Order: sequence, then C-alpha cells, then structure tokens
Amino acid sequence: MANHLIIPLCFFLFCLSTLAQNDIYIVHMDLTAMPKPLKTQHTWYLSTLASSLSDKSQLPTKLIYTYNHVINGFSASLSETELSALKSSPGFVSAIKDVSVKVDTTHSTKFLGLSSNSGAWALTNFGENVIVGVVDSGVWPESESFSDDGMGEIPSRWKGKCEVGTQFDASLCNKKLIGARFFNKGLVAHNSNLTISMNSTRDTGGHGTHTSSTAAGNFVGNASFFGYAPGVASGVAPKAHVAIYKALWDEGAHTSDIIAAIDQAIADGVDVLSLSLGLDGVPLYEDPIAVAAFAAVEKGIFVSTSAGNEGPFFGTLHNGTPWVLTVAAGTIDREFAASLVLGDGQSVNGLSLYLGKVNPDEIPVVFMDACASVNELSRLGEKIVVCQDKNDSLGDQIQNILAAKVAGGIFITNNTDIEFFIESLFPAIFMSVENGELIKDYIKRGINPKARMKFKETNLSIKPAPKTTSYTSRGPSESCPFVMKPDIMAPGSLILASWPENISVATIGNDQSLFSNFNVISGTSMACPHASGVAALLKAAHPEWSPAAIRSAIMTTSDITDNTGSPITDMGLTNQPRANPLAMGSGHINPNRALDPGLIYNASAEDYVNLLCALNFTEKNIQVITKTSSTNCSSPSLDLNYPSFIGYFNSNPTTSVKEFERRVTNVGEGSATYVAKVTEIKGFKVSVVPDKLVFRKKYETQRYKMVMEGPKVMEETVAFGYLSWEDDEGKHVVRSPIVATSFSPDIVSSSSKN
Repeated sequence: MANHLIIPLCFFLFCLSTLAQNDIYIVHMDLTAMPKPLKTQHTWYLSTLASSLSDKSQLPTKLIYTYNHVINGFSASLSETELSALKSSPGFVSAIKDVSVKVDTTHSTKFLGLSSNSGAWALTNFGENVIVGVVDSGVWPESESFSDDGMGEIPSRWKGKCEVGTQFDASLCNKKLIGARFFNKGLVAHNSNLTISMNSTRDTGGHGTHTSSTAAGNFVGNASFFGYAPGVASGVAPKAHVAIYKALWDEGAHTSDIIAAIDQAIADGVDVLSLSLGLDGVPLYEDPIAVAAFAAVEKGIFVSTSAGNEGPFFGTLHNGTPWVLTVAAGTIDREFAASLVLGDGQSVNGLSLYLGKVNPDEIPVVFMDACASVNELSRLGEKIVVCQDKNDSLGDQIQNILAAKVAGGIFITNNTDIEFFIESLFPAIFMSVENGELIKDYIKRGINPKARMKFKETNLSIKPAPKTTSYTSRGPSESCPFVMKPDIMAPGSLILASWPENISVATIGNDQSLFSNFNVISGTSMACPHASGVAALLKAAHPEWSPAAIRSAIMTTSDITDNTGSPITDMGLTNQPRANPLAMGSGHINPNRALDPGLIYNASAEDYVNLLCALNFTEKNIQVITKTSSTNCSSPSLDLNYPSFIGYFNSNPTTSVKEFERRVTNVGEGSATYVAKVTEIKGFKVSVVPDKLVFRKKYETQRYKMVMEGPKVMEETVAFGYLSWEDDEGKHVVRSPIVATSFSPDIVSSSSKN
C-alpha cells in the first residue's frame, strides 16, 4: 500500500521540478519571414513553437497567447532547452522573460507610487481637466503619448489654439494636445538672413516631445527603447491636457521668444507651466524667465523649473527664483543591464545601454589591464577586451577600445556614476570590481577563454534608490541666496519618454543612426516635468490652492530616505551617506502624500515684494519684476514664508544666532494639534516657539519662530537637519529642511534678522 502512495508522489514532485525549470517568454517574430503558404500568423507561430518541442503533444499547454497587433509574436512556457531550439527558428527576433506587470515604462511613475487603484491618480482621475503648458522645442504630435483616447472635453476656459506652420496644421491637435504655438521672432531678429528649418511647433530636437510626454503623456502600450524598459509608458498626469509653446530652436534660443511664449501661455489659460530651461548667474530683475514666471504665479499658474546640470559643485543652480519650484534630479530603481556569458557557462552581470547588434557566438576574451595602448589593442582583432579602470581612466579606455575596433569591451570600474558612459557606440558592458574579478579569474585559468555578450536586459527594484545624481546643480541660489534652493528632487536619470520618430536617438558602429518613438535621456530637464505632472495632479485635487500652497505640499511631504529605509545618498560626493538639501532640496517627491499635507506655507505677491525690498533692489529693479510703478517697501524681509530654512554663518563672526518666523495654514479636515520635532544638527542648537500649534478649524493660520544658535566658526561647509510638525493623530508629518552654511551670500541686507 505504501508503494502505491510513493509512486504518484514521486511523479508529482518530478512534475513540479520540471515546471520549475520553465519560464514564460514573450517571443518577437519577424513577420516578413512567415512562409507564404501559411494563411495566418497564428498558424505560423504554432508551427514554429511545435518545431522547438521534443514532445509535440505539449503544444496546447505550451502556447499562451498569439499577438497580432501589440507585437508580431506569441507568449509561451519554455524550458531552457526549448528556448534554445526556438532561437534557431527562421524569423526569431528575441525572447523577453515575462515579469510582473508594471504600470509604466517611464518607470518613474511606478517609482513615485502612482497607481490607478489608489492615491493621486485615482483621486484626481489622472489629472483630468488640468492644462499643462510646456515651453520647449516643440512637439511630435503623431506620438501616441498625445493620443486623446480616454480624454475628457477641453475646458471651456481654454483660449489657446493650434497654429498652422511647416508640416503642422490644426488637425494635429485634439483633446490631449489642445494647443500648439511657436515663437522665433527674437531669434530671427538676431540674424535676419536666418532660415528656420521647421517654422512651426513641430519638434526637430526631441527635447520638447520628451518633457511634455513625461509631464502629461497619455498611456502608450508596448513601449520600449530597442528592447530596454518594455511595458506601458505614461506621463505623471496622463489625463491632463497639454499645450506646447515652441521657443527653443535648432538655430538658437533667445529669452525674448521664451517670455513671449510664457506670455501667451498665461493668456491662453494654462494651469501649470513646465520650464526645463534657465539662465545662469543673473539677478532676478535681469532674468526674463524669472520675471515672466512672477507674472504667471500672480495669475495663479504653478511654475516648475529645472535646477541645471552643473553639479556637483555648490552654487551652480539656475532658476533659484523664490516664486517657482526648482527641481533637482535623482535616480530611479531601474537599471539597464547586460551580461557576459563565459565559456564555462557562468553569466556575469553588468550595466549597458548598447543598442546595436552583437555577435551571438562565443569569441576569445582577453584581459588587457588598463587598455592604455591603442596599438596593442588594435592587434587583438575580433576579441572581447577586458579593461581595469585605474586612476579614473575609464573615459580614455572607452576611446581606446573604440579606436581599436575590437569586438567589444568589458570595463571593470568602481565608478558608481556611469550613466553617461553606458550608451556606447560599440558593444560595451560596465562591471563592478567584484564581478570583474570573476571574469579575470576565468581568463587566467582558461587555456582558450571565450565568452559572448548579451544585451537589452532591464532590471527593476534596484536598491538603493533614489540617489542624488552627480550632475544636478547645487545651491545656494546665486540670484536669491536667502531662500534655500533647490526645492525638491524628482526622477531625472535615464528617463524613457516619447521622441520624434525622424530624429536619431543614437549612433553606433560606422556612424549608423538609430531611430525610435521613445528615447532614454537624463538631466534636470527630465526631473522638472515630473514635478510639473505632480503639480497638475494637486491642481486637479485642490483647484483653490495657490502656487505657493502646491509647492509647500510637494516639499513638506517629500521622502528623505531611499527604498532601503536609509538616508538618500549623493552620487556627486562619492555616495556620501546623506545627501544634503543644497543637492536634493526637501527630499524626493511623493505625489500621494502631497495630496494631504496637513499644513501649508503660503505666500502672496506682497510677501515676494517684501523679499525684493530686503534684497536692496532699487524701485526700478522691483518694478521690472512686479510691473508696479510704486512699491511699498515698509516691511522688507529676507525671511520669506517658505517651507525651508537656510542660515549663513561665518559671514559675520560676531553673529551666531539666526531667527526665522513662519506661518502655517491647516488644510486638513477640522481641528488638529501639531508638535514640533527637530533632528540634531552637529554644533547647533535649534529651538521652536511655540513648539505646539493648535488649530481649531480648517484654513486657520498659526505662527511660530525658529532660532538657530551656532558656533562663530563652522567646522563644516554645510550642516543640516529637519524641523517636523507632527499631528497628534499620527497622520501628518510636515517636514522642512534646515541648512546652516559657512558660504557667504552675495547679497547681505542689514534690515533682516536672518
């Protein structure tokens, strides 16, 4: 009797073992390879799959789906042996292992916690009825990101239009892309003989298409970048309407055109303005973009701007304007990967964004240490060359391998900031030192070491993330050092978004250009529209909120820890254990928490004027910004009601105390009590009076004072901590960064306590 029980059990365990060895793959096929006698793709897929199976009777259980529209191919459950056999089938293109469904490809929306089932997307219907204006290089209207499938009606308040121009007519606009205008009179005035190659809103650079689709692009299925980052793409506010204002041109860009675009956007009725552009090192009154933004904010329009890409040095950011949101760039939890499969079957993983084809066969692999001699490398021929990064020689090594024209390069490096290297002109994989040792050991012990390179792999849930990128520009703000900048960090590293199909995304090999409907690029230009999209969601949820209220909600609800629960690190300072607020602002943006911030720091036009007065601007300087001929400077103050604090020490050795006054408004439902908590700042004592705020009703405002007492001489350049107001129900934490620095502000006003 026992034997009868054992046999079925053993058979069951064997079946489980066999099933465990199978994976589900999505198989892409080249439709042109389908034999003409076959009448349907389904028939071809069945016969192709059957030919790879040793047991044809399993065919009905092996095939999962056939696809006729989303891709040319099918999905199937395959063992490694069956997959290997399938790869030799005529018409086989690629097989991607099936993984848990992701909401997007611009994976940043998933990383931000946006979900169709709850939070900011669900509560705002994806930003419905909000209009996002983007001043940039134009738009590719045929992109699926600007399809109006599922879009609501155009708001009746909209006054914009779709301008006709070269290769652009009004029919290209719809319920998603509701406006398109272009501005180049300033550009032409600088060069009367200039011929504009595309005199319309059509994008000839790609930047505008990328930023606008990041902010508010519609859902696009089956998106990828040559197999990398496959899935469904969407903007942060996918149901918001988009209006494009082209002011950046291949032939040049001038502020006269940019502010004309902003001017028109205000007249047209946008709710949010996204500006991934800026000027460096000019006073506020000499910055036309800052001036134009002030007018927009006065009209209730939220303005989001990029911090710049001049990091990791302090004091390099632009758009340090008090009335806009200044956005720094961070990484996300996705990496683009490749692997080197060694001759002994060992697979070693690294990073790569190589887009071309590669020899699928095993070829000799050789270690060449620092790869310093192009002549030596050139004599190697068709080999995979392994290089060891020494003394930050990675850039030189890449150039040497490229010049030598070998089969491919493996670069062993401890450089953690290589995102601008990984999209290479030739097959290249970047390995950690640990994984590099595995490759070197294999080469040393092998008589004839060989390997093959595998590309187009995408890994998610990478830890730690986010990190502050090295290139994102740091504060303090040169134009207004007494308001801490940047304000917030948002995804900006290797972001996938829409791209004009006729503009090359990369060059490989012998100057071979590649084209795609999507592109992966990095910069604070990519971070800015993420914040613009979040602002659109908040505008949809709280249409009565001022731009300052929205900015406050974004800042005070941000995250200062990564997905491991540790403080966010800074790649620009060799992964410094804690990124400081002059790099990442208040923290990493969290749209779901921003919906319900509890308290907000509001600011009016009068508050900004008081700040301008305290900056010792002349009446004419202020008039440039405010458009008001008579300015009331009776209450000048550098202490703007802002959700962050920055104090300058050592500039006046006799003063080691800084005072700040703030007012906060309860936007929660009903009464609430908040208690102040301050994290320790080395060398400083921080006190808050009162340390408890009691609100009896919604929209009530309370005031408090914060005092920083520090040493007359700081030991470090920057010290920081946080002030958090926590409610008694444990629902809200309203956090503000506190920065103390030994930098000297360029502008000093004796009229302020700060």
